[in-house]
Amino acid sequence: MPTSSFSNRSLRVPKYRRHRASGQAVVTLNGKDHYLGKWKSAASRAAYQQLTSQWLANGGRDPDLEIHGITLVEVIAKYVRYAKSYYRKDGKITREATIIADALRVVNELYGRTLANEFGPLALKVVRDHMIHKGWSRKYINKQIDRIRRMFKWAAGEEIVSASIYDSLRCVPGLRRGRSEAIETCPVQPVSESVVQVTLTHLPEVVSDMVRFQRLTGCRPSEVCNVRPVDVDTKGDIWQYGPAIHKTQHYGRQRVVFIGPKAQDVLRKYLLRPAESFCFSPVDSERKRREAQHEIRKTPSSCGNFPGSNRKLKPKRPPRNRYDDPNAKSTKTWI
Repeated sequence: MPTSSFSNRSLRVPKYRRHRASGQAVVTLNGKDHYLGKWKSAASRAAYQQLTSQWLANGGRDPDLEIHGITLVEVIAKYVRYAKSYYRKDGKITREATIIADALRVVNELYGRTLANEFGPLALKVVRDHMIHKGWSRKYINKQIDRIRRMFKWAAGEEIVSASIYDSLRCVPGLRRGRSEAIETCPVQPVSESVVQVTLTHLPEVVSDMVRFQRLTGCRPSEVCNVRPVDVDTKGDIWQYGPAIHKTQHYGRQRVVFIGPKAQDVLRKYLLRPAESFCFSPVDSERKRREAQHEIRKTPSSCGNFPGSNRKLKPKRPPRNRYDDPNAKSTKTWI
């Protein structure tokens, strides 16, 4: 039976049959008969294997219709499924897949029912103008337009649309500073030292130590959340932290964060735990918060609630073993 890299167990391969009137082999795909040549001949069986394999790879669409009759909403659906499977890290969908879906949503709203091979440079400019009216910044619009082009490049490689469509879309230039109505964004500036110091006094101990550790080492927020004793090499005057997961790991690069004496003083007490556990844990922070509340309690212990009582059996957000990346956003997509 033909196999395909496109995994879809709900698809059943149509049978290789004999057309009695003509004596030819035939297979029916999506209600259309495809004649393959003389019944039981090697050529007809080879044609059957090729046609059904292509049909499976196209997700159950008739190969003859892929180039000529596919609409943009179908191309978008296929590409979003591909993006969800491709843009992954540590088994989870990354933010890139969500951003791609945001760009394609605009295309779907304006041209979803249009044939994919009828989408050209003028249509892409209409999509770009719509992004401007939505209030998106110039740089973000240029990146989103590139993501739309990337979808057509992928579709051309899958023989879903004509390769000439991608070539024509490349003729649309990006927006230039001061030459469009798109808004310009200001560079993001660092928070002042005075604001950080005031904020630290209002943070829980664990979270304030996370902020101090990041400022002293220059590591990313996700790397602070994921630090574990097993990842920290404490040999030598300068410690080295090698994150198990980091932003550029899909490029095959290694990431090393150097930890100086001041950062070591912050991290040292968190290394006294199992090697595979996370140093900065919401469970620890919540436990310390409750202990601090108990210390300032005025009601005698013999009266009222006792430690461990007055808690929900199934809270909506129970404390976990690690913090989430504060810069991470939802990876839910619209299709």
